[in-house]
Amino acid sequence: MLKVGLAGARAQSTLKGFQARSGEVEVAAICDLNEDIAKNAAAKNKIPKKFRIFEDMLEADIDAVVIATPMQCHVPQAMAALEAGKHVLSEVTAGVTMDELWWLVEAVEKSGKVYMMAENYKYIPENQVIAAMVRAGLFGKPYFGEGEYLHSVTDRLRYSDGKKTWRNYWQLGTRGCFYPTHSLGPVMQWFAGDRIEAVSCFSAGQNRAAELGLRQDDTTVTLCRMKSGGLIKLRVDCMSKRPHNLHYYSLQGTKGCYEAPRGLGDKAKIWLDSMPGEDEHNPKWHPLEDYYGEFMPERYQNATEDQKAAGHWGGDFFLIDDFLASVFDGKKPAVDVYDACEWTAVGLLSALSVTNGGREIEMPVFRNNPPLGKQVTRI
Repeated sequence: MLKVGLAGARAQSTLKGFQARSGEVEVAAICDLNEDIAKNAAAKNKIPKKFRIFEDMLEADIDAVVIATPMQCHVPQAMAALEAGKHVLSEVTAGVTMDELWWLVEAVEKSGKVYMMAENYKYIPENQVIAAMVRAGLFGKPYFGEGEYLHSVTDRLRYSDGKKTWRNYWQLGTRGCFYPTHSLGPVMQWFAGDRIEAVSCFSAGQNRAAELGLRQDDTTVTLCRMKSGGLIKLRVDCMSKRPHNLHYYSLQGTKGCYEAPRGLGDKAKIWLDSMPGEDEHNPKWHPLEDYYGEFMPERYQNATEDQKAAGHWGGDFFLIDDFLASVFDGKKPAVDVYDACEWTAVGLLSALSVTNGGREIEMPVFRNNPPLGKQVTRI
């Protein structure tokens, strides 16, 4: 029986996934600095142990932890858990400094335990269908992708008691593409086997940010130059006054393209040069849903309504499946520590780029624990 501890109230989003494996997994503990939140969550979900201090929970009888605390806590808590012999499922982003990312890689490699970053947007059903179609070669060679995360969080800058939240500093208190993984992760799975070589970031200025006394740019556009020669464009905006658009993506390959819906009745749509009767001089969009039967993963097609209702379009359920497959079966984590650090570093390097007029910043290679002399950020 794998015993799991939840760190942070946000970690309750993983409960459906763990509960579906009740014969193999027990959510045995929950931890939150707010004792009332921990107490109420434990009672509601029949979690036997509750803690206020994370390190106290690590000393309990648990085998794995879900870290869903503020961003600046992720690496210190992940390292403490790994050193205590626990598997780790960490919320995004992996860390908040480049040094932290190197520490994390070293800690994971040394521990021999599973580390997975819980980037749930790659599990959105449409994104999974596109991934299957890419693997089948229907798009040819992918060479351009887009991801957007447009979600104002200005209503989360203060707690109910009026005190400033951590988001004032670790999210809207920084420059550049501070929260890249929701927009980047799904696209990176379509560029499987590729890696990011360099990052450039551009700002639309500080408009609402200036009014609110924040350092974050209202909108940033970040370009990721891939080793393959491809390009990924990210737009992140967490303060502009506009309707949310949390999951827009597009893909262009040598044999076809995909665009996610934009709203107002729009549908996910694709065009492939292999479509029967297509005129390459007058191509027409086709609904992506026409391909669900063949390319939607079987576990999605067989999912219960309860599983589909899990957070983030079911993503909070299926990522638990993959985490447990890594723990029980030794499978490679869906987002391992190297991917987690590279995707997180896009945000950290974008801050350097945007403050230097969009200058291209080289992406370090996190894999295989390079020597200290190669753990550099070149400007």
